[in-house]
Amino acid sequence: MTDAAFPTLTDKPALERGTVLAPRFDASGLVACVTTDAATGEVLMLGWMNAEALRATLDTGVVHYFSRSRNELWKKGETSGQIQTVVELRVDCDQDAVWARVNVGGDGGACHTGFRSCFYRVVEEGALVERP
Repeated sequence: MTDAAFPTLTDKPALERGTVLAPRFDASGLVACVTTDAATGEVLMLGWMNAEALRATLDTGVVHYFSRSRNELWKKGETSGQIQTVVELRVDCDQDAVWARVNVGGDGGACHTGFRSCFYRVVEEGALVERP
């Protein structure tokens, strides 16, 4: 794997309209990554990436995240078979969030609870109701 460092841009036009990938990691060294199914557009999950996870994703074409609870790099699907292969990777306007459009391997799911999407509950009248 190559060096995980990314450039830092201070010029707003270069950051927002330029061609240089310069993610703006938060104080914990993370950016949010929204992951969607490339075929359906369904939101599968929200994860976090540090520089190492983003670099591994770019280098391998398989989404890697940083697990805040385990404090370690995490290759999605390594144990579940739900490998997320990148179809397209986008950054938002100020490069502090990532959007990964993916094809999912295994059973096609993304959630460790067994649901396809991590967003399987709806708030109804203040209570959570499962809606797979």
